[in-house]
Amino acid sequence: MIVTREMLVNMLIDYINRRIDTSNLISWAEDMMREADFEDQYFELLRDITARIGLADVREFGLYWDDCCDYLHKLGYRVKIEILEIS
Repeated sequence: MIVTREMLVNMLIDYINRRIDTSNLISWAEDMMREADFEDQYFELLRDITARIGLADVREFGLYWDDCCDYLHKLGYRVKIEILEIS
């Protein structure tokens, strides 16, 4: 499997939107670090962000909102929040 920029962005979006939880995101990142290759064009960036996510279960690292926004910015995206009233 090859981790692409789009794949990593989608995983972060799924996490932010609570479609996956922290443990699933961390597990995915750990699996990708062990088993996957990274898209050549973004190799270092993808590897570094994926590795950092894989360490999020260590207290000293964690995974915070600002981290996700920073990762998405580095990947070429801007986060925009939309608040919807529950009806």
